Amino acid sequence: MNTENKHKKILEIVQEKLTCSVHNLDHVIRVYKLCLRIAEFEKDVDMEVLIPAALLHDIARVEENKDNSGTVDHAVLGSHMAKEILKNIDYDDKKIEKIAHCISSHRFRTGNEPKTIEAKILFDADKLDAIGTVGVARTFMLSGQCGQSLALNNSIDDYLSSNTSENGRIKNWSKHSALIEYEVKLKKIPDKLYTDKAKEIGKERIKFMDDFFKQLKTEL
Repeated sequence: MNTENKHKKILEIVQEKLTCSVHNLDHVIRVYKLCLRIAEFEKDVDMEVLIPAALLHDIARVEENKDNSGTVDHAVLGSHMAKEILKNIDYDDKKIEKIAHCISSHRFRTGNEPKTIEAKILFDADKLDAIGTVGVARTFMLSGQCGQSLALNNSIDDYLSSNTSENGRIKNWSKHSALIEYEVKLKKIPDKLYTDKAKEIGKERIKFMDDFFKQLKTEL
């Protein structure tokens, strides 16, 4: 199977697996395109690692969403699932391990720091899709799904102490809000990016988001 057909097969598998609107195939394709954009400004990027990693990075999202125990981490589980998928479409073991590292390290809370340029690019691309105009839209899509309020009913500190677990996972999504998501997570994203191009894009996107949420607070 040639590289193009492998990518098509991966896309078919991903489309079957991802059913939630915030982390669906649209998100995967946006992250893939951001990866390609960032990679243009970096040296020695292995696209045979980066592209499959981008396409498979959220393959275990549905499993995490269905887990009520808070123990399933889609980045860790996804790296294992990806290994099996890649083996079945004839990727060699060295590539598989590099792709798996990208997937396992693309998330903040997992604690696996990206070590390779491909992993850093994927991390950055995934985070960029959470901010800017798309980030606002995605945040409110999730907010609507969970029946969240627009307003902050308690202080951020009170919320964090009552509605997040030790690993930072939200206990009750209906008590969360887009404003809380922005204040505790999204506005910090540009400072956590690795590549210069991603930082440049992130700075532009977070400016819009900051203005939006300031205006939302004023109107509320």
